Amino acid sequence: MDHNQQYEFPVMGLCAYSGSGKTTLLEKLIPLFNARGLNVAVIKHAHHSFDIDYPEKDSYRIRKAGAQQILISSRKRWALIHENTSEKTELSLHEALMRINPEPIDFVMVEGFKAAPIPKIEIHRPALGKPLLAVDDPCVIAIATDEPMQIQITLPVLDLDDTGQIAKFIEQRLHSGNKLHYKL
Repeated sequence: MDHNQQYEFPVMGLCAYSGSGKTTLLEKLIPLFNARGLNVAVIKHAHHSFDIDYPEKDSYRIRKAGAQQILISSRKRWALIHENTSEKTELSLHEALMRINPEPIDFVMVEGFKAAPIPKIEIHRPALGKPLLAVDDPCVIAIATDEPMQIQITLPVLDLDDTGQIAKFIEQRLHSGNKLHYKL
């Protein structure tokens, strides 16, 4: 990606407390979007250290030896592993979006980055006993829940078990251009 060129990304976030089912919902939504001919990129925030390789792999051994970046390439895929030199150098959502190649994608789904100023669907499971994020977050544009809402809310309420309904909501927002674009 040319970092001097300006891009606009359609972006939709999924926000929720840990254990609410963000990844599970993404796993169900992505095939629906693909079947509709939409190419989706995903940015996932991790709150902890993670590895995408493991001790038996060459890339792991090279990274552990001190390489700051390792690019692994094959006919099917490539991946870039970048080691942060400090615990304080986590990418912002903007920085992560700058690393997405805009050419082959139609929009970006963001999992996590709860505080990011992007349109988000909140996954709310009342059984977890957590408060609604939408109360304090004006960027939440809908709530997907597995139980009827116990409080009055003016946002659209989506059935968390109806992935088709959620995909349709996102697609309508995508095609309307309504508040989904994020400028880089």
